[in-house]
Amino acid sequence: MLDIGYALSNRFPDPPQTDYRQADVRALRHDLFCGDVYLADTEADRELSTAWGWVPVLDFAWALCDIAERLDRDPLGSRDSRPQHAELDFTESADRMLFTRRFGWVDIEADWMPADEAPLAFAHAELRREARDFLHDLVDDLTDLHDDLGDNPALWTLRARFPRI
Repeated sequence: MLDIGYALSNRFPDPPQTDYRQADVRALRHDLFCGDVYLADTEADRELSTAWGWVPVLDFAWALCDIAERLDRDPLGSRDSRPQHAELDFTESADRMLFTRRFGWVDIEADWMPADEAPLAFAHAELRREARDFLHDLVDDLTDLHDDLGDNPALWTLRARFPRI
């Protein structure tokens, strides 16, 4: 089973003068809510995580939802034997997470994984569902921390684009 999580960083707090109601998409995706993220296979007790403290967690959730959709654009869907690829790059480093879908399964690996370690593997439907749940849970958590964030139109659009499944 896939578990996606995060921890906000104390080392990189949001600027105290931030107007969350008016924050634009660039600020929401790249400048605010820094921390670390992880993807875990709870059955195999394996995890793929960052430990940098500066990953924009909302951007990660947003990009993960985008990737799940991009991996589902092939008309043959889960019957296609040709692999479909996507990557999530981290803007402050050269590191990337790599996603490969084949026959309805998605392998997830990262540049910082040991070369002999097998990628995490999940059903595409599970990745899509969990990515959307993670996005909505994260936005709920962030809105609890910053009341004005709930009035930000960019987040309304984001939630409408990726509804819970």
